[in-house]
Amino acid sequence: MRKNTIMAFFMLLSGTTFAQQAKISEKHYNAKGKNVTVYTTAENTNLKLSKTADATFAPAKQPLETEISVFVQPDVTFQDIMGIGGAITDASAEVYAKLSPAKQKEFLDAYYSTDKGIGYSIIRTNIHSCDFSSGSYTYIKEGDKSLKSFSIDHDRKYRLPLIKQALKAASNSVTVYASPWSPPAFMKDTKNMLKGGKLLPEYYQTWADYYVKFINAYEKEGIKIWGITVQNEPMATQTWESCLYTAEEERDFLKNFLGPTITKNFKDKKIVVWDHNRDLMNQRADVIFSDPEASKYAWGMGIHWYETWTGFAPMFQNTQKVHDAYPDKHLLFTEGCVEKFDAAKYQFWANGERYGEQMINDFNSGLTGFTDWNILLDEKGGPNHVGNFCFAPVHADTKTGELIYTPSYYYIGHFSKFVQPEAKRISSAVSRSMLQSASFINKDGKIATVVMNNSDKEVAYGLFIGTDKVSLTIPAHGIQTMVY
Repeated sequence: MRKNTIMAFFMLLSGTTFAQQAKISEKHYNAKGKNVTVYTTAENTNLKLSKTADATFAPAKQPLETEISVFVQPDVTFQDIMGIGGAITDASAEVYAKLSPAKQKEFLDAYYSTDKGIGYSIIRTNIHSCDFSSGSYTYIKEGDKSLKSFSIDHDRKYRLPLIKQALKAASNSVTVYASPWSPPAFMKDTKNMLKGGKLLPEYYQTWADYYVKFINAYEKEGIKIWGITVQNEPMATQTWESCLYTAEEERDFLKNFLGPTITKNFKDKKIVVWDHNRDLMNQRADVIFSDPEASKYAWGMGIHWYETWTGFAPMFQNTQKVHDAYPDKHLLFTEGCVEKFDAAKYQFWANGERYGEQMINDFNSGLTGFTDWNILLDEKGGPNHVGNFCFAPVHADTKTGELIYTPSYYYIGHFSKFVQPEAKRISSAVSRSMLQSASFINKDGKIATVVMNNSDKEVAYGLFIGTDKVSLTIPAHGIQTMVY
């Protein structure tokens, strides 16, 4: 009995169960003789997703405490990965339309090709206007309670063409989902799409029907909508389009209106709740997921990273706690960007490192997919109709027609280029060191291990699978993906 208790204790520390240990003993991954290809991006170098080494696993001795090591267990699997991508907003589409045909092709390849670019496989888009639109608009005439005037003609000029071209250019299958920033003004208690306010109860059903019309209209254009989020940032009164829901209000809207309406009209659409920061996600999950009638309509929860705005450290533990409490629910990163645009900081390296740290830690905490914010903005960090200018991984200088690739693009690419939809996260841990790591196994059996070094020094380390090892070096302020 004491022996089993001790075994259970060490399994708890390693994050494995008896069932997983049995699986490991039955099918142990043999790394000896297997080749490893290393891709590197690093500050103050010309390395940008560059192939920097080929190596081979070989038998190794027990590592010492003074050695730096990354330990991977391919036979210990966790959540499925749905994909990695970014948002096609009105702003992104308007900037894209200003590019030359050659630059448009370069841009599409850079994001959606796995060979020439970083292989995005998720697209988020907005249901009518958001802050990254050139102005506020809806798909109906103001006051049209019947929704008879519903039309997506506004999106035909810029947004629909870009989404269609992105889908055509993509090497991977692409998941498209949509989020609203605010109902039309007449449906709200403030009679204003901007600056918060609440959806009036008498319009709950009308607003639920609006989502259905949006999905039908986009799918008529050949754009399959995987799902929707209930509301972008439901606890933030923003200067732009915004709408507030308490946890109970979102639960009841989902349970009594949106969930039944989506289910009645579609068999396969997913609904994502919260779509806001990690700080309050635990309370929102408890209120919605603990209600069986609401929970049955919720595929999972969307999260943002903006709790760091006010100086708080990223709350990755909250992601993990929701994942542990509700393991049948999925966690999707729905938005994040570097705020407060400054053209002098296009190549500010910490912006890329922020993405690396967030993605490693959230994936290790149970995240299913990652969606960056705007895929493209102009040289001012817009267009944005309320002056909320931000960074994107790629900017276009509309005066010169050139594309500007920032460190964020390459850091995201260390995941999206090598981690395919339907991959699984596998066990990956680091020894006593400054390194961070996450690992994934794709459906074709190829493993991608991401290692990041935020320190000012080059680091030599060993990549271990069992008793087999590859000796590698990562530059200061660098990120690597090992494919094997």
